[in-house]
Amino acid sequence: MTDVEIQGMLKQNLSIMHDAQDNYLTFLINSAKKNIQEVGITLDLDEADDVNLVIMYAAYLFRKRAEDNPVMPRMLQFALHNRLFSEKMKPDAI
Repeated sequence: MTDVEIQGMLKQNLSIMHDAQDNYLTFLINSAKKNIQEVGITLDLDEADDVNLVIMYAAYLFRKRAEDNPVMPRMLQFALHNRLFSEKMKPDAI
């Protein structure tokens, strides 16, 4: 899936109907990918689950700027842990 398609899905997730924040959303998508890869996850953006992980993470980055104490949602924490564990438990990963 392309970054443009991911951005469109992120905009739907955030209920954004305009293009005024497109550059910022692209930045957040790239940051989300980098942060996810830094924990050891190899992203495959042809897989729906990985695309959803990037969108959830980018949406979290967008929303946390409006909070005083932004704690990562448990749903996102679990998704990251589950994805990392499933990748590391594959026989070819050992």
